[in-house]
Amino acid sequence: MPKESGRKVVATNRKARHDYHVLDTYEAGIALMGTEVKSLREGHASMVDGFCTFYNDELWMEGIHIPEYNQGSWTNHAARRRRKLLLHREELVKISHKIRESGFTIVPLQLYFVDGRAKVEIGVARGKKEYDKRQTLREQQDNREALRDMRERNRRKE
Repeated sequence: MPKESGRKVVATNRKARHDYHVLDTYEAGIALMGTEVKSLREGHASMVDGFCTFYNDELWMEGIHIPEYNQGSWTNHAARRRRKLLLHREELVKISHKIRESGFTIVPLQLYFVDGRAKVEIGVARGKKEYDKRQTLREQQDNREALRDMRERNRRKE
């Protein structure tokens, strides 16, 4: 059986980029059970309510929903269990020092496979205020309108 290569995205947390200013990103491995990996390979996962916390100097991811594997038996996993993130000690120390400052949190951004191994992209982020969210939406609308106008102008020239 050929080994997987490349990057296959399973789930993204689009709401995180809307609700937070992401300052730093890190790639972390995940300690998973066999049925969780099989469920992820089928493309089933939800990161909407996900967050990360420190317990005993280890980083844990909570609130990520990986549904039970259909062909699983009594060895199936709990859908919303805590999962340990695998990072180097220096990265953990750096993240924990940033989190001690007020207003910072750790948010999972993307869940994917790299060369057959499950990884998660986490971000050290600060929450956006309501006016920041409105400003971001306004900028996106302006960019969309500008692209639409340029496309229309190019069509008229031809």
